[in-house]
Amino acid sequence: MNWSFRKKFITTISYGLTTCWITLASAIFAAAIEPVSAEFNVNTETSAAATSLLVFGFGLGPLVWGPLSELYGRKWLILIPYFIAAIFAFGTATAKDIQTVLITRFFSGLFGSAPVTITGGVMADIWAPHQLGNAIVAYGVTIVGGPTLGPIIGGALCSSRLGWRWTEYLTGIVMMAQLAVDLLVIDESYAPILLARKAHKLRLQTRDWALHAKHEEWDVSFKELYQKYFIRPFQMMATPICLLMSLYASFVYGILYANLESFSIEYQEVRQWGPVVGTLPFIALLIGILCAAAVNIYNNKYYRRKLMENGYRAVPEARLPPMMLGGIVFTAGQFLFAWTSSPNVNYWPSIIGIALTGLGFTTIFQAALGYLIDTFTRYSASAVAANTFMRSMFSGAFPLFIIPMYHKLGLDWGTTVFGCIAAALIPVPYLFFVWGKRIRGKGKWSKDSV
Repeated sequence: MNWSFRKKFITTISYGLTTCWITLASAIFAAAIEPVSAEFNVNTETSAAATSLLVFGFGLGPLVWGPLSELYGRKWLILIPYFIAAIFAFGTATAKDIQTVLITRFFSGLFGSAPVTITGGVMADIWAPHQLGNAIVAYGVTIVGGPTLGPIIGGALCSSRLGWRWTEYLTGIVMMAQLAVDLLVIDESYAPILLARKAHKLRLQTRDWALHAKHEEWDVSFKELYQKYFIRPFQMMATPICLLMSLYASFVYGILYANLESFSIEYQEVRQWGPVVGTLPFIALLIGILCAAAVNIYNNKYYRRKLMENGYRAVPEARLPPMMLGGIVFTAGQFLFAWTSSPNVNYWPSIIGIALTGLGFTTIFQAALGYLIDTFTRYSASAVAANTFMRSMFSGAFPLFIIPMYHKLGLDWGTTVFGCIAAALIPVPYLFFVWGKRIRGKGKWSKDSV
């Protein structure tokens, strides 16, 4: 894409913020669980389902927006659903019963998943391969930044006289404001659509009706799209690379949403901190995420060197060093948080555990995504759809069982369970770093990357 660096940078920031506000919406409601339960006379598990349903919408959205973006381009397939998601946020804010809250949250997630699904494609449209890694790192921070900032903002709103409904009013207002900015600064980036527009303009200017872009002649069938976005992602989950990488990324992403409840139990129930101060440990998570971004940017230098040595063909295994480190750090963070959660222990060790968890989470998540894209090349859209679906199912499920689990097992043993699972997953990137090329060469969808 022959845009200026300034235009590419502004586009990246705009899409990043667009994504940030909808991922923030997924977490800001965590602080509203108690007041919503009290207002509508339901238990906290029912109210927590409002978070889960929005994230489940994130999982189903790629099955819709992915194929449509290949037909109609990026810009409007992001902005129109995003507008509808903002409307549903206002619907939640004005809800008169718990059923309305749950339904509007689900549809807010379904339509709001459009930027989460498509923006990765926008980054690939506008950035050269040697620049793409850093752009994806910056964009990735916005994806995970929303769920870390959401509980802090939500806690402040719910403890003020504004109340829980303003978690949704604010979400809708910010999304609408971002939409207005996007309409001013964002242009279409999908090359086939741009060529089709150019061909249309030339036909009008030259009166030569034979001029057509290849995209205009693409007679895509529903069967083809169904195969690519509905069937193939689930088939790819049966391959060792897609299954293990998606499973690892989904597990750590599920822990991110489990933290929405575990932090409130640790710092508000156990340590008796206030509703605002009790959400401040999420800042430690954000610090860990930012440190992970620095690690990923540093690794991109190594990746570019390997890329040049390989004749500018992708080297998937060069994505894995941050993940190899991150798995160990993530596990250490889980165990440290687990066994310093007692009110008799100073809170700083648990805060450090949270920061380590954030660092490990982000390095694992971004490396897994990059490895899937490099491995499955022309089938990467299906691999990413599989990853997004599994990730959203995990993230939506965790808030449903995490409260009763922690109340039954305690924070120490409950988090130890997660730490043990994390420890069992540590070998995954090492396995693919050593034998990944051989495994890729035997795969139906991955052999082109060898």
